[in-house]
Amino acid sequence: MPGPLDAASSYSFLGPAGTFTEAALQQVPEASGRPWRSVNNVGEALDDVVSGRSTAAMIAIENSVEGGVTAAQDALASIPNLRIIGEYLVPVSFVLVARPGVALEDVRTIAAHPVAYAQCRRWLEARLPDHAHLPATSNVQAATQLLEEGPVLADAAIAPPTIVDHHPLAVLADRIGDNPNAVTRFVLVSRTTHIPERTGADKTSLIAELPEDRSGALLELLEQFSTRGINLTLLQSRPIGDALGRYRFVVDLDGHLHDERVADALLGLRRFSPQVVFLGSYPRADKVPTEYVSRYDDEIFIEARDWLRGILSGEPE
Repeated sequence: MPGPLDAASSYSFLGPAGTFTEAALQQVPEASGRPWRSVNNVGEALDDVVSGRSTAAMIAIENSVEGGVTAAQDALASIPNLRIIGEYLVPVSFVLVARPGVALEDVRTIAAHPVAYAQCRRWLEARLPDHAHLPATSNVQAATQLLEEGPVLADAAIAPPTIVDHHPLAVLADRIGDNPNAVTRFVLVSRTTHIPERTGADKTSLIAELPEDRSGALLELLEQFSTRGINLTLLQSRPIGDALGRYRFVVDLDGHLHDERVADALLGLRRFSPQVVFLGSYPRADKVPTEYVSRYDDEIFIEARDWLRGILSGEPE
């Protein structure tokens, strides 16, 4: 079985240089001094991992404004044997850039990654109400296409503030994001089966399907966690795609697989759901300790199992 990451291998990220994904990868100590592969989308990044071209890939999984990144969630649900081994938070802010000489009043079409565009929509509608949106594969690609030879389809682009450190672009407006406290959550994905040790400030991610479309099915899924005192930090539905009314749920929860309450919940979930994908247990990026009621301590679960084992073996109480 694959073990911990091979530090000699490369790391994939949504490029080119200057993206928020690159900023997240810069937070990984093991990636320092190793080759990095710039890719165009989540699928290509995860394909690098599956094929062995890269030991791990950094992908955006959730934004504090727009919620879950559905392309990443769907990819993790459909590609087997992938594990999340760490999460990283990157504060997100945006600028509007253009070629030197272009003024704000000249802007009619704006290139932007769809997630970035959504986070700046109110600003754009207020200042440039007649603009059109040209989707781009990344925030940096949106900006660099302004410098390409030949006809340019966009007049301006939404990009990270660091874009001007890499390319000769002019800033038409800064801090254009609708939420100044926006944060994007990234995860490092690998094929390793090694589970990071629990730290007491951990998160577990998984995907589970409802067994059927009926009243109370979602409640039964959630009860696997509530009856064990487990807090969910993310719960998002995604269509399975084979029929109407068929859904899978992307779940992030407080705790680690080595916590007895989490392990017990996963056993209950596996009995309930026809398909459960364990995506990993890993340290929280914010290092906030997991809080839970004392009746869900590991010792309580262990004592209950020992009690049942004694009954089954005929031991006197």
